[in-house]
Amino acid sequence: MAFIDSTVVNVALPAMQSSFHATVVDVQWVVESYGLFLGALILVGGSLGDLFGRRMIFVVGVGIFAVASAGCGLASNINQLIIARSIQGVGAAFLVPGSLAIISTSFDEKSRGQAIGTWSGFTAITTAVGPVLGGWLVEHASWRWAFFINLPIAAAVMVISFWRIPESRRATAGRIDWMGAVLATLGLGGLVYGFLESVNLGWTHRSVFGSLIVGFGGLVTFIFVEAHITSPMVPLTLFRSRKFTGAKLLTVLLYAAIGIFFFLLPLNLIQVQEYSPTATGIAILPLILLMFVLSRWAGGLVARYGARGPLILGPLIAATGFALFAVPSIGDSYWKSFFPALVILGLGMTVTVAPLTTVVMNSVKEDLVGTASGINNAVARVAGVLAIAVLGIVMVKAFSFHLNRSLAGLSLPSYILQELRANEIKLAGLQLSAGLDPTAKAAIKQSVREAFVYGFRIIILICSGLSLASAAVACLVIPQDHDRHGQP
Repeated sequence: MAFIDSTVVNVALPAMQSSFHATVVDVQWVVESYGLFLGALILVGGSLGDLFGRRMIFVVGVGIFAVASAGCGLASNINQLIIARSIQGVGAAFLVPGSLAIISTSFDEKSRGQAIGTWSGFTAITTAVGPVLGGWLVEHASWRWAFFINLPIAAAVMVISFWRIPESRRATAGRIDWMGAVLATLGLGGLVYGFLESVNLGWTHRSVFGSLIVGFGGLVTFIFVEAHITSPMVPLTLFRSRKFTGAKLLTVLLYAAIGIFFFLLPLNLIQVQEYSPTATGIAILPLILLMFVLSRWAGGLVARYGARGPLILGPLIAATGFALFAVPSIGDSYWKSFFPALVILGLGMTVTVAPLTTVVMNSVKEDLVGTASGINNAVARVAGVLAIAVLGIVMVKAFSFHLNRSLAGLSLPSYILQELRANEIKLAGLQLSAGLDPTAKAAIKQSVREAFVYGFRIIILICSGLSLASAAVACLVIPQDHDRHGQP
């Protein structure tokens, strides 16, 4: 459910935007609200499972996710959809860490690796199926069915959980870091709100300025609290390891690029290149399938070459893939433009992801591997959330600049120009007045598409730069080490 949902929604975004006549900030919130609560609470979800029972918390998470999915599907306006997506994020924060924890406690050391490998394989398959399934549902039914499909899956999961999964919990009682969870959510929420709404309200608006202050203050207080309490959500001692810190910095840079890329690519393919939602889902498949097929091979790179080499080479390949996405214009052939870029980006991510996870797991002591894994997941998701918030501003500004320059060359009435400028925040989802004559309408539509491609290219080149920066981090911070069991 969680992995299908994370990819289904991006393909459905253009249909949601059209259905609710929403701005790009609105659809950003549809993605951000889910990622915000999942990223902030995923460590708490793991701790709750350890304390109260992993099966119980997992099933509670599935239930919350299902109810919220129904809320998403029934939403009558964009605000209701955003609220339901926030609740969905809370449910995912309970069920995602629970699934892997249940597997870890249900198998002995000899069979655990195969079980986790099977889990990883199914997550890759569902991630691949998500865009195609989502695209088909959007095209042949409604974007609402991208959420309703979770209900029968949730029912089956809950029945199987009670029928086949034994309950397990930690032998010694622990404590939940509620203060850390609240501060993390407040800090991230403040920053995301400030960055997103700055496009609508401007940087000097009280609510924007105030939320940014609250956000930064919340995160600073979070670090202070984590350093002084006995059972922190994020043990800061982990960051004494140079390898762990380097891996986290690399994760932030690379997953920031991936986050904004997967937000904008479906908008480009559907609204600008005029792909159908189903074709868009299929178009993204090569990247996901490549990661699935080569993941086992990539996992062996650390044993053969150490972590540093793959963590330099992988982001360099990914940077090349990102840069190739800046080449296609409007109407270019998929096989000559998007396909090579997707394959190269997929290869770069494949070479990077497994060694990066291995470095994280091998850089901490055995009793902290669960916490390290949770932090790894949380950091990747938070990086994507913040990238969509911050780089979304750059996208809107670039789109606006190019569109205004293009419209200046057209002889349009002033009231049409005012209407277009007032709706620039919808990007390529901008809907034109029905009363326009066909020639003017075609010229404006072409200007809108060209403005989107202009902004998309700028963002993609920033993504390429972030990938290059992550390669530099690997080169400078992560030491060459062939020992797979190295400690900090």
